[in-house]
Amino acid sequence: MTDKLHPETKIGIVSLKVTDLARALDFYTSALGFQILSMSDGTAHLGVADTELVELNELDNHQSAGRTTGLYHVAILVPSRQELAWSLNQLIKTQTSISGFADHLVSEAIYLDDPDGNGIEIYRDRPQSEWLYEDGQLQMGTLPLNVDTILDEIDKNHSIWPGLSPATRLGHVHLRVSNIDDSVTFYTQALGFDLITLYGPSAGFVSAGGYHHHIGFNTWESTAAPPPHKDSPGLKWFTVDLPDQAALEELIARISRMGIEVTKSLNGFVVHDPSGNQAVIRVVTSSSAP
Repeated sequence: MTDKLHPETKIGIVSLKVTDLARALDFYTSALGFQILSMSDGTAHLGVADTELVELNELDNHQSAGRTTGLYHVAILVPSRQELAWSLNQLIKTQTSISGFADHLVSEAIYLDDPDGNGIEIYRDRPQSEWLYEDGQLQMGTLPLNVDTILDEIDKNHSIWPGLSPATRLGHVHLRVSNIDDSVTFYTQALGFDLITLYGPSAGFVSAGGYHHHIGFNTWESTAAPPPHKDSPGLKWFTVDLPDQAALEELIARISRMGIEVTKSLNGFVVHDPSGNQAVIRVVTSSSAP
């Protein structure tokens, strides 16, 4: 028995609520390069190859989210700097508004919002051998990104972008929470992630297996804020993918020992963090994993 998550734990799928499914699909396919895998009853499943990464759910009635907890951004991890360049080039070609760029030392990132204001990061990781540590702590930062050298990665002889690479995955989710201390306790002691770093009293980053972060959370806009209304655009749930049944049973037992409610669903086991953000814990075995 261990208090830590299995090192092969990943973030699998994020489910988002949108106000206009047709508009959202145009954005996620044309600007971002996702494929539509299936659709039914106001819900669309998007991904790469046959791997689902994003679920979009159209709201019948909707209202403004206001100042709440919920999604800060979902992060799309592309497998190389060249793939990041193709994504940036496509955003430019489709005249998609970009809200920012950053060099985080461990990664290079592009930031934008979907038509409903759901935050999106598209990023590539630097090789782990290039990550910097100081006194055993991983060093991350927010530095200017050299956009010109990224665009130089595009092979001008192959100028037609086929969409996101089949190796694209969700790298992490970043959440708005109401209290950092409560979030640290939940994600490290209950779920078993490792605390990678705290940015003062307002942000934290946790991961499994030594990654820079699988989940980030902050109170930059949400200190003491309530969860969003069920009919507001934003996060519905995200999955925490475990590699085997033993890891799942161990995690569920640990959550239950802490007195946190866990419910069974068709997709896995549902748990809410102290700010109301919903995680679905499930098993994705090596044979079924991408």
